[in-house]
Parts: sequence; C-alpha cells; structure tokens
Amino acid sequence: MPEDGVRGPEGGVRSGHVIVCGLDDVGLRTVEQLYHAGVRVVVVEDDADPRLVRVVRGWGVPIVVGSPRLRETLDEAGLPGAVAVICVLADDLHTLEAALLMREQRPEVRVVVQLRNPAVGRALADMRISVLDVAGLSAPSVVEACLRTGSHELDLDGDRFVAAQVTVDFAGTLRSRYGSLAPLAVTPAGGGEVVISPGRDHQVRPGDLVTLLGTPEELAAARVVDRDRERADAGPGRWARGLRLAGSVLRAMDRRIGYALIALVLLLNCSIVVLQLGYREPDGTRMSLLDAVYFSVESIATVGYGDFNFRDQQPWLRIFAIGLMILGACFAATFIALLTNVLVSIRIQEALGNRLLDRLSDHVVVVGIGSVGVRVVERLRATGTEVVVIEADENNRYLDEVRDSGVPVVIADATLPRTLDRVQLASARAVAVLTSDDLVNLETGLAVRDRLGERWGRVPVVLRLFDRTLAATVERTFGLGLARSTAALAAPWFVGAALGLDVLATFYVGSRLMLVGRLTVAPGGGLDRLAMRELSARIRVVAIRRAEVLEHPPRRDSRFAAGDQAYLIGPYEELLQVLRRDAADLRRGGRPAGGH
Repeated sequence: MPEDGVRGPEGGVRSGHVIVCGLDDVGLRTVEQLYHAGVRVVVVEDDADPRLVRVVRGWGVPIVVGSPRLRETLDEAGLPGAVAVICVLADDLHTLEAALLMREQRPEVRVVVQLRNPAVGRALADMRISVLDVAGLSAPSVVEACLRTGSHELDLDGDRFVAAQVTVDFAGTLRSRYGSLAPLAVTPAGGGEVVISPGRDHQVRPGDLVTLLGTPEELAAARVVDRDRERADAGPGRWARGLRLAGSVLRAMDRRIGYALIALVLLLNCSIVVLQLGYREPDGTRMSLLDAVYFSVESIATVGYGDFNFRDQQPWLRIFAIGLMILGACFAATFIALLTNVLVSIRIQEALGNRLLDRLSDHVVVVGIGSVGVRVVERLRATGTEVVVIEADENNRYLDEVRDSGVPVVIADATLPRTLDRVQLASARAVAVLTSDDLVNLETGLAVRDRLGERWGRVPVVLRLFDRTLAATVERTFGLGLARSTAALAAPWFVGAALGLDVLATFYVGSRLMLVGRLTVAPGGGLDRLAMRELSARIRVVAIRRAEVLEHPPRRDSRFAAGDQAYLIGPYEELLQVLRRDAADLRRGGRPAGGH
C-alpha cells in the first residue's frame, strides 16, 4: 500500500514528480539532492533499511512499498504523471525488468538506470534509456586523490579543458598572476571555508590552493601546467613498459644468477687474455682481440664451427681448452637454468597474484575489490602505476579479472599489521580503501594511519564512505581528509539525466563536490535572454556554444539565448537550481524543456 502523500494535496493523482526506485547508496543520495533542489520525489522500495526510510520520511518524501517490477506499484507511485524515473536497484536483472516495464508504460518519460553490465547497458541505450555506471563515474576522482595529480581533464564536446590545482606563490589578486584563467575555487592555506567561483580580483596569499580552468595551452602559457610533464603523466609509452618489464626481471633475480654471470664473465676474460698471449696461427701470428672474443664464446657455448681449433697448439693450451669447455658449459647451463627459473616464477606468481610483493615500491595499495575497486585498479594501471590489492573474500567475483591483468592480490584482513607489512605499506605512494562497508573502511584507514607512522599526512589515504555525517566526523576527529563517497559522486549524474542537465564530470575541490554540466537553454525558459552575471555567484559559465562555435571564455555582458549550449561548473545544488530556473514548465508538471 502506498504511504500517505503519494497522492496530491487534494487527493488527485500526483504529477510533475520524479520516481526513484531503490533506496540504497546512490538512491538515498539522489533523493536527497532532488529534495534539496525543490523537486517533488516519490520513492519505490520493497525492502528498504528502516533507518533510511526514517530519513526519507523526515524530508516529507512519500514511499511506496512494493516492487518497481510490478505495474500496480508504478501506478501507485504516479508513473502516468511522472516527469522522470530513476532506477538504482542493487540487482541488474531487476533493474532491466523494471526499466523495460517503465518504457512500455510511458514511452516518452525519461528513464535513468544504474547498470554494471555494459552489454545490457548498450541494449537499453538503444531504447532511449539513460544508462549510468556508478563505478565508472566515481573511479576518476579516487585515482586523482591517490596520485595527487592536482588536475581533472574535462571534455566539453570534443574541446579539451583541464581543471588544475596549484599552490599560490605570491600575494595579490588572481588576475595579477593567472590572467584570464577561470578560477573555480580557492582553499585557504590556514584552513577555513573553500571559496567557490571567486572573482579574478579575489585576494590570495602564498600557500593557498587555487583550482583554475583553461585549455592545456592556456594553462601552459600561464606556467600552471608543464606540457612535458602532462604528456609524461598521460601514461607509459612503449619504452617505459619495456623498462618496467626489464626492471621486474632484474628485481626478481637472486644472488645465484649474479654469481653465475660473474663466473661466466671472468672465464670469458681469462680465455681472451690466454688466447691472445698463447694462441698461434699456422703462420705464427697472434690472435686478434675480436678473434679471441669470438673463439672464447664459441668454446664456452660448445658450438665448434671448425674455423679455430686447439689441435696444433701447445699441450698447456689444449689442457686450458679442456677446462674452458667444461667450466664454460657448466657456468652457461647454470646461468640459463636460473634465468629460466626466474622467468617461469614471475609468470606463475603473476597468475597467483603474488608477484614480487617484497620488492614493491612507489605503488598504490587498493583494499577491497568490487565494481569500484576494479575500475580504480584499471585506471591506476593505465597511468603506469604499480598496484597491489588486498581482498578479504577469496571467492570475490572480480579476483580472476584483477589477477589476469598482472596485479598481485593478497587474500587477507587489511586491518592486521602483518597484512599491511606484506604489501610494503612503508614504501607505498597511496592507499585506497574501497570496500562496501563503512565500518571496515574506517577500521582499515585507522590501521593504515598507525602503520604509516611518520609518513602519515604525506601518503594519501582515500576512504570510501557512504554516510556523509560519518565522513565529516572522520575528517574532523581522525584527520582522514580524503573521504570519498561514490554515491555522492554518482548521484548528480542521475539527477541531471532525469531533469535534463547533461552532467559531464564530478570532482572534488578539497571536501567540496563540484559538478560540470551542459544545459541547452529552453525557449521562453528562465535563462532565455538572462545576463550571465545574474546567475549565482558560485556558478561559473565556462563556455557557450552558439551556431557550432564555442565561445570561451564568454564575455561578461553576454546573455543566454534559446538554443545556446551553456557549460557550467559549480556545486550541484546551485546547478540544479539553474536547471529548474530554465525549465519553467517543470513546476507545472510538464516535461522539462531543453533536455537531452
């Protein structure tokens, strides 16, 4: 039965609302963002956590208890009058079934779903259903926090921009140092509130962190981003991969290989000297250096082409030849056997996920392999970063995929000191704790802090925490300032897709979540003919596309016009308000204008 409030105030059928199916993780964050943006919401859930239900009811959001895979449940939620449906169920099969039913019931309604299977996602996309993958949306932010790249690449319909973070080295205004680059945020050096979208005349001091937006060429011209370093950070080239492979083999070699190689070199040098001094050609001339090297290698390898021999040499030299061939064969066979053993061991250990754990250095430790963890590992590997994984569940479905990529996996409890020592935490460059349990992540983060000792604060430790209150408490109490919520990173994409805002990226500035979106100005909407300076001071208009021409940066006196594509950056709450301001008919229960 539907809860009170599903119907309108006068008891009629509700309309102009958004239906959210599923109340875990992304579902709760999506409902929260819609609620704070002033959008009417109805939740559909058949087995919700009572604690989450109380939170949602506290906002005055009605809940329909039932399965979204049933026509009756969707009717009770007001599907006939809904402007959009967001489906974030935990099971992909249930999501698929619900999405198909919604599309059959309302062919014109916006349907946004969460799916992990790319093949099924492509099939739904062909039916005009927006498919989003939470893991893929949140992984870039986690990787950036681990590597401390200080930059976030943005693709604005084929035009490349970079949001780069730099440390201020002067006292003055942003304009005096960075010119026309668009400042997105300023984080004071001594702590304090992050200033969002400051003006170019904003005063900064040395040590402040400034996030600036521009094209790579603009940032390089302002000496904000080094183009050579940027190319180097783009990923390893063929030579770099070859060097890493050679380095792996060298690190795997034990002392016995070194001893065998030294013995071979000494024997070879001794043979060259003896041959040059004692060997005589039939005409009485001495052997040249090149011939001596050639004949020595030939003898040690027991090849014997017949171009040189000891038959007509003095007895002592023939006795030396006997020892040369015996010792050379033994040393060469020993060296080849040991080298073969190393190469085979590396391959076996890679397959088992335990490659050279004791020799890891400057690597990233990833704790927990789920859909998010796998994406983070993939992105880290793409940058050329060494990765080691700790996973408690030996039956984890993603283990084979990770091991096949050559990443070592340790099946153990990450909160134990011996586990952290085994993955060489002391020499790690970062740690990402990405299990699906907030308590486990917190315990692991604290264990990592204790084990890092003096390196704590210099090594990024990224925690995946769902509960926003817990994340804030952890940051204040324990100093774990890199708490990342995959739900918070992904929820704006679902909200934007449902309401008509094309979300292009989400990323953190300090602890503040920023959103990059594209909005097509609706004819007669709230933005039509509006001057850009009349927008919220915390919203930055990055660029405007008019008649296929990208205007960047837009002029201060520019006004929006119907059909313009505006690229906006700011806190998601403000961007959703801009969207609602433009979609004037949303409040009347119609379909938002300007959506895609």
